[in-house]
Amino acid sequence: MQKLIFVYNADSGKLNALMDSLQKVVNPSSYSCKLCELTYGLMEEKKEWKSFRQSLDVETDFLHKDEFLKAYASKFGHKFEFPVVLVQTDKGLEVFISKNEFSEIDDLNVLMETIKERMQLY
Repeated sequence: MQKLIFVYNADSGKLNALMDSLQKVVNPSSYSCKLCELTYGLMEEKKEWKSFRQSLDVETDFLHKDEFLKAYASKFGHKFEFPVVLVQTDKGLEVFISKNEFSEIDDLNVLMETIKERMQLY
């Protein structure tokens, strides 16, 4: 395993961040990024998540959907659904946690345990 790439189902930029935060408050059930929902509060990264991700013994990238597509679209097109966590190996990019799996994770601790367990497989 060379790297974990976390891709939010949200676009980059301050205006998008503000709109996302507003949507979390006004209509949380319609919010489309489970990764954001689990790892961020209203405006900032959750402390326990920040500590966890900094403790990971692997390189990590955190990208918004538009940033990922700009950087990787020529190689992978639009073959991934977001949010997603990808693992970069010698074979290329593989899904580490899929969009469907994110829909089943309702707690930050479950996400962190899932990441730890799967890292042992690589």
